[in-house]
Amino acid sequence: MTSQVLTPARSRLNASRRNLTLWTLQGWLAMFFVAAGYAKLSEPMTNLVELMRWPAFVADEMVRGLGLAEIILAVLILAPLASWKHGRPLLVVAAAGLLALEVAMLAIHTYGLNVGPAVTNVVLIAMTAPVLWMRARETR
Repeated sequence: MTSQVLTPARSRLNASRRNLTLWTLQGWLAMFFVAAGYAKLSEPMTNLVELMRWPAFVADEMVRGLGLAEIILAVLILAPLASWKHGRPLLVVAAAGLLALEVAMLAIHTYGLNVGPAVTNVVLIAMTAPVLWMRARETR
């Protein structure tokens, strides 16, 4: 078995590709959660209950608060665009918050037998986990 030694150029190329992939995932996550949060804040509760069953079982304020939290976390996941030094820890906190939110919503959707939203949450978890893992490694 031989070990492969990467040249400095190859190592930089791999780091650039990884960084581009992570930023792409962060952008998609931000777009999704800004849209989802905006819908929870602006749509009438009757529409939200028709689209998603779970808002019928919680207070209106909880749904609106969840929408606000989603928007805040989505903005924070892009915080390094403003300041890499100060934004990177905020990004890690936001990714951890989104991951916790996604896992909780996966449990709720699975319990309610909502297959579509459950699959969506699995995809979101698959996008958020690498962002959290790789960006947390960078902050050490």
